[in-house]
Amino acid sequence: MASFRSAAAQAHHQVHLASVIGTAKPASASNFIHSLGTQRVYAVSLGLLGRWMREHRLGTDLRQLTEDQALQWLGERSEEVGQKCLDNDRLAITKTLGFTLPRIPSNHDSERRLAEQARAYTAVQIARILDHQSERNRFGTQLIATAGLRAHESLTLRPALARPATADREWSTERFVGLSSGQRYTVVGKGGLVREVLIPDLLAAHLEAHRLLRPMTVRDRQINYLSHYDIAGGNAWSKSFTEASERALGYSHGGHGLRHTYAQNRMNQLQGRDLSYEQALAIVSQELGHFRPDITEVYLR
Repeated sequence: MASFRSAAAQAHHQVHLASVIGTAKPASASNFIHSLGTQRVYAVSLGLLGRWMREHRLGTDLRQLTEDQALQWLGERSEEVGQKCLDNDRLAITKTLGFTLPRIPSNHDSERRLAEQARAYTAVQIARILDHQSERNRFGTQLIATAGLRAHESLTLRPALARPATADREWSTERFVGLSSGQRYTVVGKGGLVREVLIPDLLAAHLEAHRLLRPMTVRDRQINYLSHYDIAGGNAWSKSFTEASERALGYSHGGHGLRHTYAQNRMNQLQGRDLSYEQALAIVSQELGHFRPDITEVYLR
């Protein structure tokens, strides 16, 4: 078996093996690559996939990739790139590694669109929504609202001591300043970014009471998450929240509106501690898991 120094080198090798440029088309022509342009596009996709595998310690050989891992990578890419690019990523895997993968819709810029559409809930509104949820979903809402989580991120919760935050990002030492005492956990957000979140002590104790003896795989929006707690999250929780909001308020901004609430409350807290707007914005951006503060600004409208 050939070995490769870099993900890019193996990507080019795999694409070359699947190419029939300059030769007669075989009977199964649709399974091969026929143009130099397509070669280049697929090589870029596979290079990114190879680097992702190495970063996640899934091996250094593309041929070791599993179908579930391929879907996980495509799911993460769906948050970062448009539909055409995402389709090319999927086809690169299909034609070079032999998987048959479903078409995954792109959510590129979906968070910005959600932010522009959604609005923050007041504390009174959240309390009314909680009254219309089951105990399981109610706890999910309390976690997500208190820590500013995305719906799927509650499925990835782990104590910070068990899984530290992404090391190559410069984290502010003023994150969570002004919040009541709590326990630090980490979640996996967009692009695989692992960040710390603060869970208040009472909620953390309740969370630990739901710790699983063995982690279980939870499939949400075609992505598998290894969940360490038996709690609500993901699309199932999102649907429950929307339904409860419509019953309680007569309308819903979706569960994403809770991140608006978190962002606005935190900005008020931090600026009340004599931090500048820019300093507060940078802190809140990190607490929400945004790569750019300008995304966070949309949540402040």
